[in-house]
Amino acid sequence: MAGPKSQIAESAGSAVSLLQSALRTLKTETEGLEALSAALKDGLGDAFAAAVEQIRAAKGRVIVTGMGKSGHIGRKIAATLASTGTPAYFVHPGEASHGDLGVISRDDAIIALSWSGETMELRDLIEYAKRFKVPLIAITSGAQSTLARAADVLLLMPDVKEACPLGLAPTTSTLVQLALGDALAVALFESRGFTALDFKALHPGGKLGAMLTYVRDIMRKEDGTPLVPSGTRMSDAIVEMTAKGFGCVGITGANGDLVGIITDGDLRRHMSERLLSQSVDEVMSKNPKTVRPDQLAGEAMGILNAMKVNVLFVVENRKPIGLVRFHDLLRIGVA
Repeated sequence: MAGPKSQIAESAGSAVSLLQSALRTLKTETEGLEALSAALKDGLGDAFAAAVEQIRAAKGRVIVTGMGKSGHIGRKIAATLASTGTPAYFVHPGEASHGDLGVISRDDAIIALSWSGETMELRDLIEYAKRFKVPLIAITSGAQSTLARAADVLLLMPDVKEACPLGLAPTTSTLVQLALGDALAVALFESRGFTALDFKALHPGGKLGAMLTYVRDIMRKEDGTPLVPSGTRMSDAIVEMTAKGFGCVGITGANGDLVGIITDGDLRRHMSERLLSQSVDEVMSKNPKTVRPDQLAGEAMGILNAMKVNVLFVVENRKPIGLVRFHDLLRIGVA
């Protein structure tokens, strides 16, 4: 029976072998993406642009279809298109032959994925597209395949090596299909001027929706904001800090502009017998980092993290109108 030392050595050897396998997979798949980039710089680029224009011209939706692993990739492509402003729907090719062809209209455009281009389940859908003159965009590596010959736009994928050591399991091939689908979605929403506001309308829930919330919608408003004018004694400023309970107080100038901030940390750094009789101007940190009410919650969180602070004053025309705390952002699910 193997002893503890030999078991440890065997485990370490197994870990090294597994790591090498993972690195080989990533290397092979990276080479696949590089091949796709090279193809886009060559003839595939023209076809890609034609596909984008074909989709933009469609008055209806983008119907994405594919079988097996290509179908799984197709579902993700449809979801990405839909979430970035291009109405899209996945239709399973097997179900299409049993009634789901009825969801496809003449105003739609079809993206069909099949690595070989000879997927039997796609044939009825291809015939339907030809019969009703529905634009067909093919993503395939089979240049002379049934799907390629039927396509209005052929996105011919480069010859790539599967990461599977047997060369059988779709790995690199599905990755490059997915990458091309992402490229189509991004090109489409960039060409349409898709904005963060549009994105928020389609993603009202979850972390994405939270990050796209405006600061003005979550900030603590002006009447609850701890503020004292320049020249205030620290004893009065601490009373204001304590009353509002945010661990800070903003200092305003003669014209109402925010000119400084005092935090609990500033109090500790300036702790002395003189502190209560000092002016806030002697203790405050000048020109504090702020946010605007029309900035997004995700941006505010980025500033808080970068500055390593817990609170930001919200200013409009340099005047404080509220504040936003790290905990406010946590509450709505930004982090």
